[in-house]
Amino acid sequence: MAGPVMKIICPHCKREIALDEALTHQIKEKLQQEFNQELNKREAELKAKQDALKKRVEELEELRKAQAEELRKLKVEMEKDYLQRLDAERKKLEDSLRQKFKGEIELEIKALQDELAQKTNKLKELQARELALIQEKRRLEEDKENLELEVMRRLEAERQKIREEVQKKTEEEHRFKELERERLIESLKSQIEELKRKAEQGSQQLQGEVLEIELEEVLTRSFPHDEILPVPKGIRGADVIQVVRTPSGQRCGTIVWETKRTKNWNDAWIDKLKEDQREIKAEVAVIVSTALPSGVLGFAHINGVWVSDVKFAHGLAVALRSGLIEVAKVRASMEGRSEKIEMLYSYLSGQEFRQQIEGIVEAFMTMKQDLEAERRAMEKIWAKREKQIERMVKNTARIYGSLQGIIGSTLPELKAMELVALEGE
Repeated sequence: MAGPVMKIICPHCKREIALDEALTHQIKEKLQQEFNQELNKREAELKAKQDALKKRVEELEELRKAQAEELRKLKVEMEKDYLQRLDAERKKLEDSLRQKFKGEIELEIKALQDELAQKTNKLKELQARELALIQEKRRLEEDKENLELEVMRRLEAERQKIREEVQKKTEEEHRFKELERERLIESLKSQIEELKRKAEQGSQQLQGEVLEIELEEVLTRSFPHDEILPVPKGIRGADVIQVVRTPSGQRCGTIVWETKRTKNWNDAWIDKLKEDQREIKAEVAVIVSTALPSGVLGFAHINGVWVSDVKFAHGLAVALRSGLIEVAKVRASMEGRSEKIEMLYSYLSGQEFRQQIEGIVEAFMTMKQDLEAERRAMEKIWAKREKQIERMVKNTARIYGSLQGIIGSTLPELKAMELVALEGE
């Protein structure tokens, strides 16, 4: 606990002041006065130092400027001295070189003058030669004109002969080119057919079904009076059964069709189709295949079965159907005449009938191919078609004549066939 504070009375204001407060105030004033004096002293010293430093900086700046000026003057003097010395050396070198090359230049000028004189002389000689050549050229041109005139006269005399020979040769070449073009077209057709066959290859079963459907459509469209009976899938037997009928509905026979679309031929197909033929009791059996036996071109009769390429199938169907209709007519007119039936059967299964059928089918297919190319060569195809139709009519007339020779007067007369026979005679 602090003791009592001693107080004094101010003689001026009469106010009581604590003794410790008075002492503290006096000390503070004394310290403040001493601090201010020290601060003023140091500020004066600092200002003096700053003034001295500023003066020193100004003196250094003046010294730098003086040294820079002296350095510039020295540089100018050195450059001037260097240029003077360089000019003196250049003049000295020029004088030395001038003296050195003066003699060489004079010798070279003299050599050039001599060379110019020689070239001038040669130029005069060349001009003289050129004049002589011009005169010789003019003489040769005159001779050439005379020679050309003589040649033209001879050429004019030979021109007609050459023109005739060229015309004959051109016609001959055109004929050869036409033959080559026809062979090229046939070759391209074969290649196109081969490419089509390869492009259409798929699974064997699917390809067979496509060919079978196509055959059904062709037979149905071509022979509306016949019964086209497809064999259902999964049932053993041929693919298509064609019951041939006349427009009046008379049944003339049955053709059994088997379609094959494979890469290789199989001889077992013939025996299998013959079994189907016996089971169905069909008169004719046909295999339509994209692959044919070795040595067969188009179609052939093998072991009692007709084998045909796809493109010959329609023509073969026309010929076989015609044969069945004729046989049916003969059978109807020859009932009880077994001998003649045997003769007729021998004829139908013989070489002559096969050749006639082949002739009809070949003519039919050739005409079909030509019709497809009709856009490219209408006039030419019409002429060929006339010949082909004539071949087909003649073959048909031969069949009719053979049948008439076997059957006799009971065979119905056909005025059209009699007209054909008269024309043949």
